Parts: sequence; C-alpha cells; structure tokens
Amino acid sequence: MSQPSLGLPVGRGLLYLIVAGAAWGTAGAAALLVYRTSDMGPVVLSFWRCAAGTVLLLAARLARPRDRARRSRAAAVLPLRSRALRALATGLGLAVFQTAYFAAVSATGLAVATVVTLGAGPVLIALGARLTLGERLGGPGLSAVAGALAGLAVLVLGGGGATVRPWGVLLALASAAGYSVMTLLTRWWGRDGGTDHSATTLGAFAVTTVCLLPFALVHGAVPHTADPVRLLCLVAYIATVPTALAYALYFAGAAVVRSATVSVIMLLEPVSAAVLAVALLGERLTAATLAGTALMLGSVAALAYAEARGARAVRAARAEPDPLPV
Repeated sequence: MSQPSLGLPVGRGLLYLIVAGAAWGTAGAAALLVYRTSDMGPVVLSFWRCAAGTVLLLAARLARPRDRARRSRAAAVLPLRSRALRALATGLGLAVFQTAYFAAVSATGLAVATVVTLGAGPVLIALGARLTLGERLGGPGLSAVAGALAGLAVLVLGGGGATVRPWGVLLALASAAGYSVMTLLTRWWGRDGGTDHSATTLGAFAVTTVCLLPFALVHGAVPHTADPVRLLCLVAYIATVPTALAYALYFAGAAVVRSATVSVIMLLEPVSAAVLAVALLGERLTAATLAGTALMLGSVAALAYAEARGARAVRAARAEPDPLPV
C-alpha cells in the first residue's frame, strides 16, 4: 500500500490527490477565459499547456540534484525500453483526456462536459480496476461512489440552464476513457514500487506535446488576441497550477491509492470550481451548490478514510511476527 522506492505512504498519496483535484477545478474556468480572450481552440490550448508544463517539470527535475540517487535506483529497476513504453502509454491517455475534455467544454458547455467526464470516469475505473487489478470496492465503497456521482449531478446541473449536445457528450466520454486508462496504468505500474513518478509525469507530458504538435499547427499554433498579456497570463497559469503541479501530485498519489478511490477524490474538481465561482466570481450560493458539495465532500471523506484505514491495517499485518507453528 505504499511505494518503497519513494517512501510515499497512502496518507500522503491521498493528500496529493486532494490538492491535485482542487487545482484541476480551476482549469475549466481558465480555459473558458482563454476562449473569450482569443481565437485559441481546445487543441492549441492543450498543446501549449503540455509544452509549457513539460518545460516546468523538466526545470523542477533538474533543480533537485539531491533526488538523482533516488532516480538512479528507480531507473535501475526498469530498462529504458519499459520506461519509454510507460511514458508513451500514459502520454497518449493524457492527450485524449484533456484535449477531449476541452473540446467537450467548447461543444456542450462546462457543466455537461464536467458531469459526463467526471461522472463516467469513476464507473469506468471501478470496472477496469475490478477486471484488471482485482480491486474490490465493497458495499461502503459502492455507496461512496454513488453518493459522489449524485453530488456531482446536483452540484453541476442543479442550477439549470445546461445544454446537452450529443457531439459534446461523445467527446466527454472519450475524455473519461482516456482518464480511466491513464489512472489504471498508473496504479498497475505503481504496485511494483520502482516507478520514478517525476520521470513518468515528464515523459507523459513530452509525449502528449509531440502528439498534439501537428494538430496545433493545423489549427494555428499562434492565436490571435486583442489582449496578449492577459492571454499569456492565463496560459501560464493553466500550465503551472492545474498542469505541472497538479499532474505531478496526481501521478504520485495514483500509484499508491486504489484506482476507484482516486477517481472519487478527483471529483473535488467541480467542488473547487464551484467554491471559486462563489468566492471570486460573484455567483450566487444556491441550495443545489450546498447539497451537491456536501454529498461529494462526504463521499470523498468516507472513501479516503476507508483507504487510509485499510493501509494502516496492511502495515499492522506486515509488522506482526509470523505465528508459531502448532
């Protein structure tokens, strides 16, 4: 239940995921501001997000020489070919996840895109984890997932005015599929305890950047805007907080926490977005906002507590001496 090579306990992994989910909650709103400020589309935004995120992650990796010994141990566990394949698979999943999500926001609106993407994600991940990883949610876990999804629907759609467009829904489902694959692969590889998550995150963003480059060139990599300073600040923010920081924490946490728990914790994204809208954008605090937030936070807290309790039980069992033969 923890990463031996990184010394990352489950409790810290849960904290990483909570921070990442809160940071992700600001990405959709920032993307909408980008669309209003310029003619930049979702593919070009994803490209610049990943390109700038790659530079930031590389700079952070080079600025921490004390971690070289740890990275060398992790590299010794896996050959270069295996590490390259992991980066390629994770990067493709990331490219589909975020590009399809931004396209869904553009096609059917932030509310519907968020509900479909984040609502389908836990279902797909729970099924995939059961079939490929043998992870069981159990009755309490299923109740927590159901409560979180109900809270998501109430929170995001409770205000009304959402427009459902089939093409946007399909894009959101594609985003959920990419997210699910990325999460399951991270958990699968994290179980061996020899993964360098800094390298995984950096490699994933590098692969995603390369994949998106030709599409960005076709759509016009340099956007037109009447306010270049504002656009630059928005893109810099998206690349820094909900990208480089959030994904570095996400990949580290997702390797040591059960996949279904990861997907539910990341439902903090719309909670963060709702709080931001009320606190900073002047939106009205409605009964739907309160009810949905309470449902989701309660479900996330319950599942996180169960995960941490299970980790403590595993550590206690490992610390117990073998029983004497009778």
